[in-house]
Amino acid sequence: MFRVVIPARYASTRLPGKPLQMLAGKPMIQWVYERGRSSQAAEVIIATEDERIVKAAQAFGGTAMMTGSQHESGTDRVAEVARIRAWADNDIVVGLQGDEPMMPHRLIDQVAGVLEVLPHAGIATLARAITSREDFLNPMVAKVVTEASGRALYFSRAPIPWNRDEPNSFAGARRHMGIYAYRVAALKQLATMPPSRLETCEKLEQLRALSNGMDIYVAEACEAPGLEVNTPEDLKRVASLLATADRSTA
Repeated sequence: MFRVVIPARYASTRLPGKPLQMLAGKPMIQWVYERGRSSQAAEVIIATEDERIVKAAQAFGGTAMMTGSQHESGTDRVAEVARIRAWADNDIVVGLQGDEPMMPHRLIDQVAGVLEVLPHAGIATLARAITSREDFLNPMVAKVVTEASGRALYFSRAPIPWNRDEPNSFAGARRHMGIYAYRVAALKQLATMPPSRLETCEKLEQLRALSNGMDIYVAEACEAPGLEVNTPEDLKRVASLLATADRSTA
């Protein structure tokens, strides 16, 4: 059994009010919530710092709760929900980002399943092969390198691993997906730690865990995650894709 928490921050720098932006007739947060409900999660909760998002969730029948405005990351917001709900230390929580309206439910189930089969693991995430040099060089695409066991060695916005002898090659490079599963004990531990130097430098919150000696296990995603929304251009593309998908299933 696992739960899903969707951290949804209204005050986005690049796209203010992002969770409430409309996509094919629904606010984006509704699409994300419905993705969570399509998974095998026992419970799905939207965690936000803004009453407008709570009201929007109530309007479409979703479950939402207010969390603090001080959080530096979505992980911190998920941890607050776990504390308030007093979930057991061994419980599994999936943090589903509020800007992932096209996240397949199979990936939500898969990332939770990594912890279910690795009882010693506290954090899990997913990755997928990079298929273009453009993505390999793009700092908006986070990369990950791991041990053979799947334990993460490093995450970066830089192109890693860099092939010294074949600098035009990106063979073996993997794109990190921003979906995580946590055991509550690891989640609460992580939330007590200040942002690390590497996290602040790369703007990748998962580096806080690695910087403090916590393990993250990375599985190969069973399918592509779909587009996330970071910019107005992303919003238009995703709205078009969702509208097309809606018409095809009507």
